[in-house]
Amino acid sequence: MKTSRGPRRIEALPWLLLLMLLVSPSRSHPQCLDFKPPFKPSRPLAFCVQYSDFGCCEAERDAALLRRYYSVSTHLDQGAYAACASHLQNLLCQECSPYAAHLYDAEDPSTPERTLPGLCRDYCTQVWQNCRSMFRHLTSDEELLSLENNQAKFCRYLSLDDTDYCFPQLLVNENLNQNLGLVTADSEGCLQLCLMEVANGLRNPVAMVHANDGTHRFFIAEQVGLVWTYLPDRSRLEKPFLNISEAVLTSPWEGDERGFLGIVFHPKFRFNGKVYVYYSVEVQYEERIRISEFRISSGDMNSVDHGSERIILELDEPASNHNGGELLFGDDGYLYIFTGDGGMAGDPFGAFGNAQNKSALLGKVLRINVDNNDHGPLYQIPPDNPFINEPHARPEVYAYGARNMWRCSFDRGDPYTKEGKGRLFCGDVGQNKFEEIDIVEKGKNYGWRAREGFSCYDKKLCMNSSLDDVLPIYAYPHKMGKSVTGGYVYRGCEFPNLNGLYIFGDFMSGRLMSLKENHATGEWQYNEICMGKGQTCMFPGYINNYYQYIISFAEDEAGELYFMSTGLPSATAPNGVVYKIIDTSRRAPPGKCRVEPLSVKVKSRLIKFVPKEKLIVKMPTPHPKVKATTRAPTRSRTTAEPPRTSSPDWLEEFLTLLRNQDRAQMTTAAPKTPKPRKGGRTGRRRGQRRKSRPTSVPSQPRNGAVRLMNGSTKGRDRGRVEIFINGEWGTVCDDLWTSKAAAVVCRQQGYAFVIRATKKAEFGEGRSLPILLDDVQCTGREKTLLGCSHADVGKHNCSHKEDAGVICSHEDVFESEQ
Repeated sequence: MKTSRGPRRIEALPWLLLLMLLVSPSRSHPQCLDFKPPFKPSRPLAFCVQYSDFGCCEAERDAALLRRYYSVSTHLDQGAYAACASHLQNLLCQECSPYAAHLYDAEDPSTPERTLPGLCRDYCTQVWQNCRSMFRHLTSDEELLSLENNQAKFCRYLSLDDTDYCFPQLLVNENLNQNLGLVTADSEGCLQLCLMEVANGLRNPVAMVHANDGTHRFFIAEQVGLVWTYLPDRSRLEKPFLNISEAVLTSPWEGDERGFLGIVFHPKFRFNGKVYVYYSVEVQYEERIRISEFRISSGDMNSVDHGSERIILELDEPASNHNGGELLFGDDGYLYIFTGDGGMAGDPFGAFGNAQNKSALLGKVLRINVDNNDHGPLYQIPPDNPFINEPHARPEVYAYGARNMWRCSFDRGDPYTKEGKGRLFCGDVGQNKFEEIDIVEKGKNYGWRAREGFSCYDKKLCMNSSLDDVLPIYAYPHKMGKSVTGGYVYRGCEFPNLNGLYIFGDFMSGRLMSLKENHATGEWQYNEICMGKGQTCMFPGYINNYYQYIISFAEDEAGELYFMSTGLPSATAPNGVVYKIIDTSRRAPPGKCRVEPLSVKVKSRLIKFVPKEKLIVKMPTPHPKVKATTRAPTRSRTTAEPPRTSSPDWLEEFLTLLRNQDRAQMTTAAPKTPKPRKGGRTGRRRGQRRKSRPTSVPSQPRNGAVRLMNGSTKGRDRGRVEIFINGEWGTVCDDLWTSKAAAVVCRQQGYAFVIRATKKAEFGEGRSLPILLDDVQCTGREKTLLGCSHADVGKHNCSHKEDAGVICSHEDVFESEQ
């Protein structure tokens, strides 16, 4: 007689073991059958109790599994039930396992999902010997059922290619469980995250913002002066939200810092329709920063009224770099404006520089009130601005001593406690040694040009500077990156493990980095962010790679985190991509983060989003790490120092990955020449110098001609690079000299391949010559170094100790860069 019994409590995963799993780095992340990370159920499970703290089931699914358990049990007699009830519960509950996607082979959507979890051979044998009759009530897989009487074939069919995930051995697999439910870190402490592509084909996307109006639209600004509207499904409106490209001053040159730089919506946008923008302009041959106000069009909620522009503030820019560019509204309702120091090297304006001069608006954080400005002044001064009563100080100044703060953000605060709410984080780009992250506070001095990072830059100013100067919470040397891009403290809903993590990057090296505050000490712990390896990101829609030049970070209306980068940092190159940051270790319970966007009236054609980026299954071999050496001086305020452990140099990895491309591109025709940018940087690309017959009067070398010097003699296939520009020979001084630039030189010298781009004056210092080129960045296709992006001729921030060299060859010989 068949009887029905209640479920027995499973003993395979006792609570002590579960506790160990939750607190104990893994090589792969768990995933659920819906291709999303596991989570903590909103209430305990009644049937699959072992997954009540962390798994893939809510109570509704748990109840459905219990009903299925009872249904199968009715087909078992008393003896079979006694022998098989625990096995039946084990098999059913694997749908709730954090490793469900692996157990059911659900990672690849192109293959059918298993109807039963993958079993370890010995466990399968045990179940088959005692309970094989129950499988016909568990699955409709005819192929499996046809093997019911053949134990070897039956268990082979239920086995997994990846034996790490077979049940029940995965429960005690240390490689899987050491950090179950926590963000995976590799042996070097690098946090492994994934990405989702959100937008592409953008020309230097400098900003992504939302209107905070309940529509969950996001607006992406391009450096050329266009802003595009994107709907929550990632489709883009064909008509731009804003187009001031004719007014914006920029150029096609790689690394040009001018252009459309910032945008922010008024906190009361839903009621007043106001938007503020920050961009570069040229007025009567003078370069300026302009902060303007626009209003939304009365006839289209996805377009501004271009005739409504009112110039709120305009500042003269003495040079074409260090333009700042951030606009933010604080919780106080005031508009914060972040300006650069005016450009050039070392803030050479006046006795102490613009940044230390409170009567100048450059090198500052400004705070103004733009409410109720429809009549009377365009802005007012907040009554609690710190220098409002100080003679000669501009009342707009909120903080000073900034060099070029590039990307700042206000912390939303912990979702529950609101701890940290209102803190203002900024990345301040350094001069020639250090990049820094600051927390900006009212009235404080952030040190430039006296200080760069934790160290003195102008020693005289530094010795006389106030002891109240605010030191960074973190600074890193130029071995790790040369241009910081400030980010955000994650306060989103979808990925709880990232809460409180400040995520930022570096434009030049392409590093993604993070800081986490130690509340006991007040210090900030550094961890690099890597792209997930193994099965971490192998799920539909996730990728594990991005373009190197990290331009900006963003939050959407729900608080989820994004960043923008490009493969070619030119304002006219459509290579920009927006990525959403994904943590596959843990998600919020299903439904908790659901948003219901308000409807959007669309009057423009919609362009459907088509992702282009792909998952890279085989990751590059890591290269030797570089050590950060910055340390904070002893001060009353606790500060963080860069990591003492080694971490991968992403720039070196990037260059190594492109080495073969460099060699392949050596015979490729040079691209069309962009127009020269204002400020002396030439855009002409001349051909290789032809050999000519000797004459009695030697011909003068052409601009861009190069020679290699090995010691005091002229080298053949190797040597210090010397270049002829405007009638004189000089050196190339660059600590980011790469094989792409070296390829240009070798090709000019008649060699097909570059073996190595040498740095740090390996072939001697050219002290008898001027330094003519610095900050050279090439694609590898240029005919001369003058066709590459570079600082103005003769302008540099280096010494002959960094004179560049090359080693060339007629053969394709590999030698790693030093």
